Amino acid sequence: MIHRPLNRVLGPLALALSTLVSLPALAAPDGVFDIVAPFEIGGADPSLSGFIFQRMEVGETLLEVDGEGRTQPGLATAWNVSEDGLVWTLPIREGVRFHDGTLLTAEAAAASLEKARGKPGVLERASIESIAAEDGAVVIRLAEPFAPLTALLAHFSTIILAPSSLAEGGTVTEVIATGPYRLTLFEAPQRLSVEAFPDYWGGKPAIEAATYLAAGRGETRTLMAESGDADLAFQLDPPSIARLQANDAVAILKMPLPRVMQLKVNAGLPPFDSAEGRQALSEAIQREGLAAALLRAPGTGATQLFPPSIEAWHDKALTPLATDPEGARQRLEAMGWTLGAGGILEKEGKPLRLRLLTYADRPELPLIATALQDQFRQIGIDVEVAVTNSSSIPAGHQDGTLQLALAARNYSLVPDPFVTLLGDFQEGGSDWGAMNWDDPEFHAAMTALLGASDAGEQARLRGEIAAILQRDLPVIPVVWYEQTAAVTKTVEGATIDPFERSFGLSEMRWKP
Repeated sequence: MIHRPLNRVLGPLALALSTLVSLPALAAPDGVFDIVAPFEIGGADPSLSGFIFQRMEVGETLLEVDGEGRTQPGLATAWNVSEDGLVWTLPIREGVRFHDGTLLTAEAAAASLEKARGKPGVLERASIESIAAEDGAVVIRLAEPFAPLTALLAHFSTIILAPSSLAEGGTVTEVIATGPYRLTLFEAPQRLSVEAFPDYWGGKPAIEAATYLAAGRGETRTLMAESGDADLAFQLDPPSIARLQANDAVAILKMPLPRVMQLKVNAGLPPFDSAEGRQALSEAIQREGLAAALLRAPGTGATQLFPPSIEAWHDKALTPLATDPEGARQRLEAMGWTLGAGGILEKEGKPLRLRLLTYADRPELPLIATALQDQFRQIGIDVEVAVTNSSSIPAGHQDGTLQLALAARNYSLVPDPFVTLLGDFQEGGSDWGAMNWDDPEFHAAMTALLGASDAGEQARLRGEIAAILQRDLPVIPVVWYEQTAAVTKTVEGATIDPFERSFGLSEMRWKP
């Protein structure tokens, strides 16, 4: 396999493009697997860039997650929970070496977790009283039960680092971890290189070396996939996918994710201060049309919050969200809204006019927002679309001015979606979740799930929570997100991780 510098493949166009986006051209030697994705590297600390170190399989966590979201052993071989749910014991795997050659111990793992707990991150969600090493295990003591602690211990911010990673003051200066790959080059915010770690406890991977390049522009990633300068180009838009499907040198991978394009609704604003009003808004949405026409991903119209791939949270028994513009109009008319000038609904002389915020970080969002504008107009709601910074949505939530917002919400930021639900639908709402909506039954079910240890009871409570969200629609699901990537056909074993924890390097090998 021969890699060539981008400027040699595309000539002046590549040089201009490289200059435009301030990206160094990569000239990887034979046998190096090159990855390009839009995610910048924030720094050496896992709290900033652990997601890249995890995806590149440099760092590992105490626990792992499989493709169905089930917890698996990682650097800890098991997790044992006391009857009261307050003491978690995680025996540390023996024979694991850090990239500096030192052995992983329970003491090193506990110290690394304690450092992570002192920084902003997911460990704040659990009421942790102490983290200690005892008899070859990490022991975590809680002030109150927190059943999804397994998901926190699989989160990238809890990557276990060697003591030599830290400077004297505790600052992370090097990423010395335990993964199948170790860093050989680290140039934040754009690039890093790795090589296979020969002493990896799980066996040395087949791909010997790899590079990562952060390229924010989708056009750049597509060009690099076309030219062979990227063996894996991650997160592509529909036009790029169509273009690359005609390229015999690459294969297109697709995977539904627990990320949902959804409407955040101000539930304190009439007529959306009732479930009937929010249901009317939902019935105006032609989900499958949006999925097929704009995203070129038929079948991803969101009939409930979670897609079928998230088995633990997708409830087949729920009545699916459906399109019914006439039913939506009837609901609103029954609430006292009548057609006024220009076909806009009004009540007590006030027309139903709303402002919908969205952002262009994900290029499909403004397209969907414009289509929704037209669909809402068909039931008599006049919507102004404002494409602004993503920060405007939490700002509008905080100052109370937000009316509607379209966002792509990732429910797998922590492997168990329950942890994100806890934040998004807490009492009083949150920046990216509910606004002016509270339901006592919902909060009771969430509290019960926090402490539930029986699998059957957990499933029952998840079903109850999903049913309330489907009934009340504090946020309105629009389209399920489908992740895409282009991968060279010179490798086998390439897949997309539905929880976006890994690029799958260690599972791939060059074809003979």
